[in-house]
Amino acid sequence: ANLLRVRLSDGQLAGADLVAADLRYAQLAGADLSYAALGCAILTGADLNGACLRKADLEKSSLRKADLHGADLSGANLKEANLCGANLAKATLTGANLQGADLRGAILDGANMAGTALYLALLDPPDPAEMVEASNG
Repeated sequence: ANLLRVRLSDGQLAGADLVAADLRYAQLAGADLSYAALGCAILTGADLNGACLRKADLEKSSLRKADLHGADLSGANLKEANLCGANLAKATLTGANLQGADLRGAILDGANMAGTALYLALLDPPDPAEMVEASNG
């Protein structure tokens, strides 16, 4: 389905079947996408600020540069998802599956990642300056 730039902010899309949908630059802030099937979907640059994606299936989806600030991704399947440059600040990722996901350049400030599976996930290397500050602090 081609839903390029669709505007569904605060939409009720729980359980929706959006497998392989083109949702580039979609406006989905505050939308309820819990239990949605979004495997292989293209969500590049999408606004998912504060969206509920609890238990959503986002396996192999592209979320490059997506805004997921404050989103609830508890128990979501993000296996092998592309999250390069995504904003996940203050997002809830409790129990999410991020195995093999690409998180390079992602903003994770204040994200709750308790119980998150990160096996084979690609992450940015630690900043040496921050490591020196932490050891001196």
